[in-house]
Amino acid sequence: MDMTPEFIALAFTLVLAIVQIGWAASARTAELGLKWNAGPRDGEVPAPGRLAGRLIRAQANLFETLPIFAAAVIMAHIAGKDGQTLTLVGAHLYLFGRLIYLPLYAFGTPYVRTLAWLVAFVGLVMVLVALFV
Repeated sequence: MDMTPEFIALAFTLVLAIVQIGWAASARTAELGLKWNAGPRDGEVPAPGRLAGRLIRAQANLFETLPIFAAAVIMAHIAGKDGQTLTLVGAHLYLFGRLIYLPLYAFGTPYVRTLAWLVAFVGLVMVLVALFV
């Protein structure tokens, strides 16, 4: 079976999720040190700093919608709805919105970051709508 464009967008989104895990963890380790990272992390942990906090929040934000996006792409494929404008454009809007969102959040860019999130959300909704039309 060939990878559909929607599955390719989902695969790249999963790669983005792995990147976000690594970037957030690296920022946190840079703050607290390798000894903390390798240790059991028992006891009180200080609040994350500015960059690590932003990266952790961006990761959590992605993980709020990623399961819905993945399920929608898989359901669209199973239902034979992929390859249509709604799923093709929607999957790519989601991916590119999420790609743009991450550095904007990391750099603390207001408004444009929200616009990138909105683009991704609209893409997610488009894939969901495709299931019903």
